[in-house]
Parts: sequence; C-alpha cells; structure tokens
Amino acid sequence: MRCVLLLLFACWLAGSGGIQRAQAQQPVQRCTTMTGETVYTDKRCEDIGAMDRLPDPASGSVHGSSGLYRGTCSRTLSDLVAQITAAVDAHDVNRLAGIYQWNGISDSSANRILDQLEAVVQRPLIDIVPIRAAAPVLAEDGSVLDANTDGYYPQTTPQRPVGLRLEQTLKNSATPSRTVFGLRRAYNCFWITL
Repeated sequence: MRCVLLLLFACWLAGSGGIQRAQAQQPVQRCTTMTGETVYTDKRCEDIGAMDRLPDPASGSVHGSSGLYRGTCSRTLSDLVAQITAAVDAHDVNRLAGIYQWNGISDSSANRILDQLEAVVQRPLIDIVPIRAAAPVLAEDGSVLDANTDGYYPQTTPQRPVGLRLEQTLKNSATPSRTVFGLRRAYNCFWITL
C-alpha cells in the first residue's frame, strides 16, 4: 500500500511539473515590424523592435480592461495601443482621456480636446499605425547628405514611434478619417497628445 501511495505521489509530482512548465511558456505574440511586416514571436514585441497592432481587448491581455478602474498606466507602446483600441471599441471618451497627457492644458483647451477625443471614439477603428521620425542620410564621415525630411529613404536602424495614426472611417460611412496622436513619455508611462 505504501509503495502504491509513493508511486502515485511521484506521478502527481511529475505531472504537475509538466503543467507548470507549459504554463511558464510565453504565448505567441503577433507583432508588426517597422516595414509593416507581421512577425510571430514568443518575445515581447518591443524586445524585437516591433509593436502590437490592434489587439483584441476582449482577450483580457490589457491590464485593467476588465473593469472601470485602471490602476496602472501604459508602460509599453503595445499597452497604449491596446488602451486606445479598447476605448474606441467601447465608445468611451473617458477611457481615452485617461491616457491623454493633460499637463499644462487650460480649461478652454481641455474642452476642445475632449470634443476631439469624443469624435475619435465615435468612429469605427480600422488600424493604428506607428509614425516614426525620418532619419537623415549620412555620409561615411558623418556629414548629412540628405535631411530626409520627406521620409523617402528607409530607416536602417529601428526607432521608437513619435506618434500614432488612427485609421478610421466616418460614422455610418466609408469615408476615411485619420487622427494623429503624438506620443509623450512621462512618469515612466506613455501618453497621447493632440
């Protein structure tokens, strides 16, 4: 009897270890590179110089998406994109305003900005596209050959986005609409601006 119990206990330990190892594996992430290619990886998108694109807020991957109170700010660009997506999908201007950087905004400007944010959450969301600053083309000696202000030359090194462009359509229409949010980093979090 004692041998049977020891054998059952050993099997249980072996089985629970396998479950823990399976749970410790990272889920596959769908990331978009700077060139617009989709990459699937078990690492965070930020770790490979890419970002998440329009995650499903119903999946529960967004911190705080299950309730009204969000106790943390967006510490990664992927989380910020997820928060924007969730706010637009829910038509929740308060949620979008919660990730806006309000520092130094007057009352009259705040009312205007809230009206703009309200218009954004009322339109269907198609995509969120990162905007990157155009890097100059340099010669071998380090001098600037072309300022690349039009972004004609592709980037050779990954850069963090400086903004996010929301691709939407007007409400009850197929007419395209774009909104560009600037990105700010403050208090170790990402925030949007207009």
